[in-house]
Amino acid sequence: EVQLVESGGGLVQAGGSLTLSCTASGFTFDDYDYDIGWFRQAPGKEREGVSCISSSDGSTYYADSVKGRFTISSDNAKNTVYLRMNSLKPEDTAVYYCAAGEGAYGTSWYHLILYDYWGQGTQVTVSS
Repeated sequence: EVQLVESGGGLVQAGGSLTLSCTASGFTFDDYDYDIGWFRQAPGKEREGVSCISSSDGSTYYADSVKGRFTISSDNAKNTVYLRMNSLKPEDTAVYYCAAGEGAYGTSWYHLILYDYWGQGTQVTVSS
């Protein structure tokens, strides 16, 4: 059974940093071509793609709103994907989810329907 567990959320002041972790079980990054994505959902808004990393070649993708501030990375030995978030803004406040999908989605990475497995989410709150 595939499971994704996020951690690292919390309350931070604007301009601060947080690192989210997504640890997978039930599959290993080395054995399959998976895309691991980070998504977020703010109150009253639709879930949106934040970033994605492809296990096949390490390609990374970012939403324009976070480009230059967020960095996605993976540690295959730990089966964990990280999202380093710098220069946080109040508009980054949301529940952040990681998701895994079998395949290499390329520039279509942000489509939620492509992902088969989702974590439970972790709250990130940025105060002004």
